[in-house]
Amino acid sequence: MNIQQTEVVIIGAGFSGIAAAKKLHEAKIPFLILEARERIGGRVFTKHLSENLYVDLGGQWIGPTQDRMYALCQELNIPYFETYDEGKNILNLRGKIRTYQGIIPKMDPLSLINLDILMRRLERMAKQIDIHSPWTHPNAGKWDEMTLDDFLKKYSKTKYCYEVIKIGCETIFACELSEISLLHALFYIRSGTSLDCLINIKNGAQQHRIEGGMQRIIEEMAKPFYDKILFESPVERVIQGADSISVDFGDQSIEAQEAIIAIPPPLLNQIQFEPGLSKEKQELFQNYPMGRVGKCFMIYEKPFWRTLDYSGQVVSDDPLTHQTVFDCSPADGSFGILMGFVIGNRAEEYFSLSEEQRKNRMMRSLKQYFGEKAETAIQYLDFTMSDEAWSKGCYAGLMPVNSWSKFQDNYRKSEDRLHFAGTEAATRWHGYIEGAVLAGEAAASKIIKTQPN
Repeated sequence: MNIQQTEVVIIGAGFSGIAAAKKLHEAKIPFLILEARERIGGRVFTKHLSENLYVDLGGQWIGPTQDRMYALCQELNIPYFETYDEGKNILNLRGKIRTYQGIIPKMDPLSLINLDILMRRLERMAKQIDIHSPWTHPNAGKWDEMTLDDFLKKYSKTKYCYEVIKIGCETIFACELSEISLLHALFYIRSGTSLDCLINIKNGAQQHRIEGGMQRIIEEMAKPFYDKILFESPVERVIQGADSISVDFGDQSIEAQEAIIAIPPPLLNQIQFEPGLSKEKQELFQNYPMGRVGKCFMIYEKPFWRTLDYSGQVVSDDPLTHQTVFDCSPADGSFGILMGFVIGNRAEEYFSLSEEQRKNRMMRSLKQYFGEKAETAIQYLDFTMSDEAWSKGCYAGLMPVNSWSKFQDNYRKSEDRLHFAGTEAATRWHGYIEGAVLAGEAAASKIIKTQPN
């Protein structure tokens, strides 16, 4: 077996692993990175279709209070631009299509009042959550036993109110709302600043996009140590000894003093740990599913909907179409790109179809919203991280009922020489790229603090 030696081995070259590596590099601590794919980025993946045309198949937005991402853009001299947010939005609810301005769709007065009260209720509850220990809230047990869907049904007095907030929450959490506890939803909202921030484009989590695509940031981050990344090297075994760690992959091994693990939670089940991870971690991994989301892109020569005074944004409860649609055209509008999210059960049904069927379904729905010009697309493509062996889903791992109460912060706890990163280890902006960066830097900081002066 070919054995290499270093100070730290990092498993995973997504944003969290690369952020950890950057911090170690700056501290002059030797490391090697093992990446199962042939690329860096993890759940961020920018696909270039031509010199001036690209789509972000994974994470793509940044917004206010994501301070590390903005700092990285400044440090690396990478420009960002405003997500297009002008003109009429579209609501497709119970077979009726209507337009509206702003964040709240047009509905009957009772539903609008109900929606406002329900959103403010969620906001108030989330503000009470300690992001470092959500299980310590006096009502944590009760909230953790209830699904988010149970809560929304209980306090939605009209069907319209329930359908609209359900679509919004599905887009935020990338799952069926019966798959997560209310406590997890409240923690997630608090972690991401507020419900308004998570939902909005202007002053919200979707405010800015990166010129050239999100992967441009991680490529620049990794440039100084790109030669330290070993691609197509999935880890098979991690052996902790008294004084060191051995990480085996294929017919090779790396011996190190410390390890940072920065991969999606389900992938940890595919690694043999000797000795095994703690009982609590192992139990958590038995029911720690990933979000389920697909991104579908219809590409046009120009963003024609803008001349019709449409923002390109759609919210729909139609189970055969996308929950939400956004204008994802490049900064200069040189192409027009409409991107639709299919989430949870809708995503599974949608991706059971052939690519031609998926394209036709999206084109039919866009024609319904924007007219016959929607049929003039020059290209269609779609992608789901659920089909990726080294992601298993997106945006992040989900905490089902009673998980926070039982497992608390066990995921992010270090175990001897093993340190855990990834966005699931983040307390701030959990589930987002910002969270991945913060968790990677936190893991690296633990190692740096143990180094002799």
